[in-house]
Amino acid sequence: MEIQIADVHAGEEVLITRLIGGYGFWRRLTAMGIREGKFVKVVVRQPFGGPIVVEIDGRCVTMGRGMCRRIMVMLKE
Repeated sequence: MEIQIADVHAGEEVLITRLIGGYGFWRRLTAMGIREGKFVKVVVRQPFGGPIVVEIDGRCVTMGRGMCRRIMVMLKE
């Protein structure tokens, strides 16, 4: 079942299944290393609608909640 990465709890590892957005959105994410088929780990979810920190390929990336709502993932089994 696909969920938004914004709904994933800290410490969970997920598989990116789909990016919802146009070319500019896709380009910005791929520049950060975020692509379909990659595993990422949610490190921190800041309270009160703050940003989310994810770890991908050994480095941490911070994204706003609006961007995270457009990244669909599946929980790692």
